[in-house]
Amino acid sequence: MADDHRGGRGRGRGRDRDRDDEDNEFTDKLVHINRVAKVVKGGRRFGFAALVVVGDTKGRVGFGHGKAREVPEAIRKATEGAKRTLIRVPLREGRTLHHDVGGRWGAGKVFLRAAPAGTGIIAGGPMRAVFETLGVHDIVAKSLGSSNPYNMIRATFEALKDQDSPRSVAARRGIKVSALQARRRDAGTDVPLEADATETPAGGEANVEMA
Repeated sequence: MADDHRGGRGRGRGRDRDRDDEDNEFTDKLVHINRVAKVVKGGRRFGFAALVVVGDTKGRVGFGHGKAREVPEAIRKATEGAKRTLIRVPLREGRTLHHDVGGRWGAGKVFLRAAPAGTGIIAGGPMRAVFETLGVHDIVAKSLGSSNPYNMIRATFEALKDQDSPRSVAARRGIKVSALQARRRDAGTDVPLEADATETPAGGEANVEMA
């Protein structure tokens, strides 16, 4: 019996270590905290509402909100809620989106654009926290609607849910990924640029031949 009891404690410690490793895997950011008051007999009773974004910086992200009498407890509830609502977003080269996409929730409306390497995260407010925890390094985002952080976060997640990878699109169309990418390259070279007519030599004017 004693050995079984010690074995149970060992298994419990193992589960605790696994839970700690999982917690260390995620990065959380506090997006917004609001103080709310409830009028009761004899005065007002204060509480706090927290909005938290959680991600593993490798393509998974989630958000949650919690309410409590104290700020730390509200943040803890929001963090646990965010970990239960994680979504996976396909990223191109692990740094940006595969294509431009828009999202809307209530009065919140956002538009997200893929960007070349070195652009950085051009986004403000709650959207920046989402991209940092998601693992995006290059993106241009614009909020076109309400500045309410809850609406902005939900609209951003609605946009990210519509993000598709070339592999999923190819599987849906029944073609190979290489064929899909070839079509994309061909579409991008429909209008070739003439380097001779656009480039200007150093210290001189462009040479343009007239027919």
